[in-house]
Amino acid sequence: MVKYLAKDDQKCIQCGTCEEVCSSAYFKTKDRLKSCIQINKEQGKPEISVCSQCGKCIDICPVMAITRDKQGVVRINKKICVGCFMCVGFCPELSMRQHDDYIEPFKCIACGLCAKKCPTGAISIAEKDDSQSQELKLDKLFNK
Repeated sequence: MVKYLAKDDQKCIQCGTCEEVCSSAYFKTKDRLKSCIQINKEQGKPEISVCSQCGKCIDICPVMAITRDKQGVVRINKKICVGCFMCVGFCPELSMRQHDDYIEPFKCIACGLCAKKCPTGAISIAEKDDSQSQELKLDKLFNK
């Protein structure tokens, strides 16, 4: 089973709570640009941008700094990462983040803190089996 952050864009009210909670937990600051989850406006409608744990970044990392843990969460080993940011450029979800203050990329690790604080239930922790993860990869690849 793969743990991930499920989203329902239609429930999002763009309050920014998830972004604040994430940046506070991850970097100890309230800075939207340092949040692993980001709310984007696409044609006037909110779009929640967050890692689906597809693992595409694992295959692209030249130093094997990105792996999947026992819960299926894709993680970056900052001790190994060389800061090439290839994973950022190749992320099909555009959810691998970078900030000029840091030499390594960062991403959602499905901790669930944002989901606990979301006032509308637009985000939640969910699980999918590995075959669903593979289907998501194929759907993104073929734009289904």
